[in-house]
Amino acid sequence: MVDGGLLRLTAVIHRGAWTVLERTLIDPNLERALIQRIQRIPIVETLKIHIDACDEGYCKATSPYDSRFDGVFESLHGGILMTLADSIACFAIMTKTGPEEPLTTTDMNIRFLAPCLTDVTIVAQVVKFGRTLCPVTVDLFDANETKVAFAQVTYIRLKKIPSRSRQ
Repeated sequence: MVDGGLLRLTAVIHRGAWTVLERTLIDPNLERALIQRIQRIPIVETLKIHIDACDEGYCKATSPYDSRFDGVFESLHGGILMTLADSIACFAIMTKTGPEEPLTTTDMNIRFLAPCLTDVTIVAQVVKFGRTLCPVTVDLFDANETKVAFAQVTYIRLKKIPSRSRQ
């Protein structure tokens, strides 16, 4: 959080130093609504997801390493990394739809590049904000800034939430 707003920095490396190209704050009302909505999602509490920055079509978050979520070889389980990618992709789309438009994942794939033995940073960017489908790219990094995985996630924008009634 920066001055009460979530900040997105666009930067490049030039001659070995970072140069900030753009600083953008999302609308404070949208930010509040997004944070309130995100905090109601049970997996956010379980994985202790923290939103670090967001902008229109973009979300960056972190989740602390917890050995309870290790896989067979004592690194963060791939299913947890996939869940994080899926969730942050959704949050990136919500910066464009608002927090109450119903969305659901249609498909996703992930490529694991290295074991994750530390906190994980998740960066999601909407590729195309369509009327129906919204593809998103997601990069996942460990605390040493090693890319441990990258994912592609597609969401569908639903007109309404389907009924939960059982028949």
